[in-house]
Amino acid sequence: QVQLVESGGGLVQGGGSLRVSCAASGRTLSRYAMGWFRQAPGKEREFVAAISRSGGNTYYTDSVKGRFTISRDNAKNTVYLQMNSLKPEDTAVYYCAADSSTIIGYAGTEMDDYDYWGQGTQVTVSS
Repeated sequence: QVQLVESGGGLVQGGGSLRVSCAASGRTLSRYAMGWFRQAPGKEREFVAAISRSGGNTYYTDSVKGRFTISRDNAKNTVYLQMNSLKPEDTAVYYCAADSSTIIGYAGTEMDDYDYWGQGTQVTVSS
């Protein structure tokens, strides 16, 4: 079983940048495809980005393409989400998740694809 802890959230002005991190413990991160999801107040949790186990394939929801970048450092057991050109509508709690599927080169985009979740980190973008 893997434990996930997000960090790096905070308050940022619109147009600014922020990087959130997800540190894994318990098992080596390279066993898992990883994803980032977010949940805004009053809304359902939604997919943001995902990365395959080796980092060779990445996936993004349309609203963040060109602005957000997901990456991973398996040696540090950490996944990152670099967020640039932030908008007020990016305000949400951001969650990282781990998918223990053995499909090489793949990372899911649905919540049901993921087995383990972190507690979330708040990102607030002011206008």
